[in-house]
Amino acid sequence: MKVSVFGLGYVGCVSAACLARMGHEVIGVDVNPVKVDLVNQGRAPVVEERIGELIAEGVRSGALRATGDVREAVTGSEVSLVCVGTPSEPDGGLCTTYLERVTEQIGAALAERGGRHTVVYRSTMLPGTCLNLLVPVLEKHVGGTAGVDVGVAVNPEFLREGTSVRDFFDPPKTVIGELDPASGDTVAALYEGLPGEVFRVPVPTAEAIKYADNAFHGLKIGFANELGAVCQALGVDSHKVMDVFLADRKLNISPAYLRPGFAFGGSCLPKDLRSLVHAARRANVSVPILAHVLPSNADHLQRAVELVERTGRRRVGLFGLSFKPGTDDLRESPLVELAERLFGKGYDLRIHDANVSLARLLGANREYIETRLPHLAQLLADSVDEVVEHAEVCLVGTRDPAVLSALPRGGEPLIVDLVRLPDAEARRAERGYVGLAW
Repeated sequence: MKVSVFGLGYVGCVSAACLARMGHEVIGVDVNPVKVDLVNQGRAPVVEERIGELIAEGVRSGALRATGDVREAVTGSEVSLVCVGTPSEPDGGLCTTYLERVTEQIGAALAERGGRHTVVYRSTMLPGTCLNLLVPVLEKHVGGTAGVDVGVAVNPEFLREGTSVRDFFDPPKTVIGELDPASGDTVAALYEGLPGEVFRVPVPTAEAIKYADNAFHGLKIGFANELGAVCQALGVDSHKVMDVFLADRKLNISPAYLRPGFAFGGSCLPKDLRSLVHAARRANVSVPILAHVLPSNADHLQRAVELVERTGRRRVGLFGLSFKPGTDDLRESPLVELAERLFGKGYDLRIHDANVSLARLLGANREYIETRLPHLAQLLADSVDEVVEHAEVCLVGTRDPAVLSALPRGGEPLIVDLVRLPDAEARRAERGYVGLAW
């Protein structure tokens, strides 16, 4: 099939590259000319396992290219995947500005092009957004009826940053919210041959499924960390408790996210929890558990700040900055928040993350870090050894082998473990080590 992918961030890049690998002819579209140029050069605008080789292969074979011209992309494709961002509004609501803008542009291009075309939304949006907001916009600009003159579907993604390519080719499920059977058939054909169960559901159901997943993922992380903190206070190893807890598979409990560690973050969980709670409040529905997941997460992050404060030491090193190892995504990273708090309190801070380079940061990722941590350039260290030599306290927020091999044992600097190091149990018996919740 001929496919246009709007938005070349993490979801868009992975979707475009993987669809090209499957044999589709793909045109990526983005307003950022740097991203467009990088893709056309066969280079990835994001850090993600295997994405570089897939983009290079797609461009080399002619299956993948990028453009900033919406009309060119729509004219040259049968189906458009919308993967633009849906960030949080200041009040926690969902920002649909980019969705509306792209929908207008696609609709205007289709009015000139004519013929059947299917618009597929992969961006995360609250139930009702597609039918009540986007479909009317699309119909207005196309000058026709959705489901008749133009196909519409919602196809949420379940891609974890760091393993997105593997998740694309081996998905936990494929969800297709179809406005009409023909639209659903088009989306199903895109993924033909991939494993996993396919669910063809009403559009609002597909929108809600993504929130159900992400709300539960956020809840699991907060639950484990709170339990870990309580166990630590009682002198109990929280990971041994969780080993027994996870042995019970009969009640549908997944091991994913159920290990005490650091606070959660990223471009999905915080944003989607905020917008879901916001929607519930507007509907006068009480959701006390969901409403307290993010405060619990913030408290857990504050525990790390307080661990540093209690040491009485001022020179601090931080390993890890992106919200998840193996990526360069800094948006709502708890490690960025931790660095911001420590820097604001006057600590002499040095940071090392092998995947983070200011020169490579683009778009919303760069805008976020410039807003939250504008002094990052002076804080970044080129090597692990530079951070270790500087620090009286080392905060470890990554399991990067280069970091693990350089960490000292049983002495200075003090190691504050945010991720449960592989040798955490042995280190707990030594001086110079403290775990966040174990």
